[in-house]
Amino acid sequence: MSALEDWQKGNDKYLAAALMWLRLRLMRLAGPMQTAVTPRPLHTQTVDPTSGPSIAKRSWFGRAFTAPSSAPLALPAPSDTITEEQVAQAAAAMAEAEAMEPPPALVMLSRRFGLSRFEKEVLLLCAAIELDTGLAALCARAQDDPHRPYPTFALALALLDKPAWDVLSPDRPLRYWRLIEITQPAGQPLTASPLRPDERIVNYLKGLNYLDDRLGALVAPLDVPGVSADLPPSQQSSVASVAGYLKPGRNLTTVQLLGADAPSKQVVAAHSASAVGLRVYRLPAALVPTQAVELETLARLWQRESLLLPIGLYVDALGSETDVPSAGQASPVSRLLGRLTGSVVFLDTRDLWPGLVQGGLSVDVGKPTAAEQRSAWSAALGEGAGETPAKLTGQFNLGISEIQQIAGKALSEPVTEEQPLHDRLWSACLAGTRPRLDMLAQRLEPKATWDDIVLPTGESNLLRQIAAQVGQRSTVYQAWGFGDRMSRGLGISALFTGDAGTGKTMAAEVIANELRLNLYRIDLSAVVSKYIGETEKNLRRLFDAAEDGGAILFFDEADALFGKRSEVKDSHDRYANIEINYLLQRMEAYRGLAILATNMKSALDPAFMRRLRFVVGFPFPHVAERKVIWQKVFPPRVPTDGLDFDRLARLNLTGGNIHSVALNAAFTAAQTGTPVTMPLVLDAARTELRKLGRVVNELEFRGQAIAGRVV
Repeated sequence: MSALEDWQKGNDKYLAAALMWLRLRLMRLAGPMQTAVTPRPLHTQTVDPTSGPSIAKRSWFGRAFTAPSSAPLALPAPSDTITEEQVAQAAAAMAEAEAMEPPPALVMLSRRFGLSRFEKEVLLLCAAIELDTGLAALCARAQDDPHRPYPTFALALALLDKPAWDVLSPDRPLRYWRLIEITQPAGQPLTASPLRPDERIVNYLKGLNYLDDRLGALVAPLDVPGVSADLPPSQQSSVASVAGYLKPGRNLTTVQLLGADAPSKQVVAAHSASAVGLRVYRLPAALVPTQAVELETLARLWQRESLLLPIGLYVDALGSETDVPSAGQASPVSRLLGRLTGSVVFLDTRDLWPGLVQGGLSVDVGKPTAAEQRSAWSAALGEGAGETPAKLTGQFNLGISEIQQIAGKALSEPVTEEQPLHDRLWSACLAGTRPRLDMLAQRLEPKATWDDIVLPTGESNLLRQIAAQVGQRSTVYQAWGFGDRMSRGLGISALFTGDAGTGKTMAAEVIANELRLNLYRIDLSAVVSKYIGETEKNLRRLFDAAEDGGAILFFDEADALFGKRSEVKDSHDRYANIEINYLLQRMEAYRGLAILATNMKSALDPAFMRRLRFVVGFPFPHVAERKVIWQKVFPPRVPTDGLDFDRLARLNLTGGNIHSVALNAAFTAAQTGTPVTMPLVLDAARTELRKLGRVVNELEFRGQAIAGRVV
């Protein structure tokens, strides 16, 4: 027989003795009945205590109260007079059963909630009706009222020894911890109102311990994969700090886990709680009630559960609107944390929350270091890893469990020539780190290659240098040690300047295609907000989401956001400068590639220009470059006839305009069922020039038949 089964048997014996003692006291208070009634025999059916909370709604006088031996319990007849000796013998039997270790559930509950002896017996009286419905008639007789087959405070004060009036107070444990519920109709005295035990408490007394189902809609277990696995040294240090703080006997307050990486903080919380024997439940900040009554109920129930179960609460406030409340304002999460003093609570937040209880613990938690990630990749991939760990670490920022999961899945599939192991791992990392930027950015599908872009040699070399530096970051920053001397600027930033249509967006696509990374064009209309502080929040979300390394950020028309810091004349100027300063700091700290595009280089802040690694100018194409663009603009499958690229190159158009002209001419040719000819192209070019507001020089179009006309 297991230790749990031994305890359950002892708890059953204690409850049986306690109910016998209570029955005798009720019979003594009620006095003998004038007409003898055959006493109802004890139930002996077996009840499974693990069958769930719903069993509490049945008669609990079952398995828990089967006689501990083969001899039946001797119940006096209702017409008998109960003597002091009988009550004393029952009390002695209850005291003997109480001496078990660990003690019975009622005794443990009384100690944890600080119940007095009288309060413990009141709780037993209330639970007895649920455990043995036959006691209801005795309650009615003892109160000399057939309409009161339930316990009341008045009955408890008359029935039990050393009664105390303060048991009725809302500040005393029975009512404060909601161990009992009072049904008080209008006009009925409190002492005469029905009492009933909380269902969760009845189950606990019976030996069934589970999280209160009223909390099930708000919290869920914090299931972290690989809790039993070893952590990297950087995270082990955080776990040691938190676990040491959670030692028994310490006056606990909230543990703030700071940083932008939620998975790493969940791992630290799970390992810390496991080290001290706790199970953690996660509560999203968005589910914290805003109404005072509901919030108080949540706090009271959770505190009660933390006394009944070895549990901790993980409040996920990262990225929520309640993250870092303003000074002088108490958010619902702050009010909840203030009510949970003494419970184990982890607060997942990016920055330190002001105004919480003093003496708490704050721990910065981040992803494993680059060296730790590289070691994890090497261990997961084995001897044939080669340079793959260094390349993956240089581009992606992953946790240990993510690395093990990606590597395990890649190694479980056969390696083919079409998809080598390195390419498979890269694709998996790219998919795993794809940021959730749908509200702030547009994901572009990079299709352009180096053959598609036409630039002068100098500018083309700069683009290739950008791509090469991104690919060699692991060698320079990690292997050669530059990263050890730098706290900022580990990423690469580039500015693309030039008129519209000169190839800035295409160049970003070329680099993303070369590096096999996701490309996101930032929607500045969604980022910039007229409300103070909202722009910084959006920028923080943007950079945090892209920080794992699988994305290139492309800020088109960046001068709208990265303009010169203005002289402070009013509060709007001051907050606008704060936005720019915050952006400059995040640009320096960002570990990925950020590309900024603008048509007005002179509009950018000089301080911002100093922080850029590359500045690439996209000049207006000359005749020779325009000829190459015209030669490449039509895909090979497009039917063409008699195109004069030298003449087309003399049209003063950018690459973007040339693409529009070619596309419009192709649609016209498809509609008429003919190849793309010079008249169609020139007609589309004339339309494009007029769209741009330029004067059309008819000399450039003379001599060409356009749509059946000679001009």
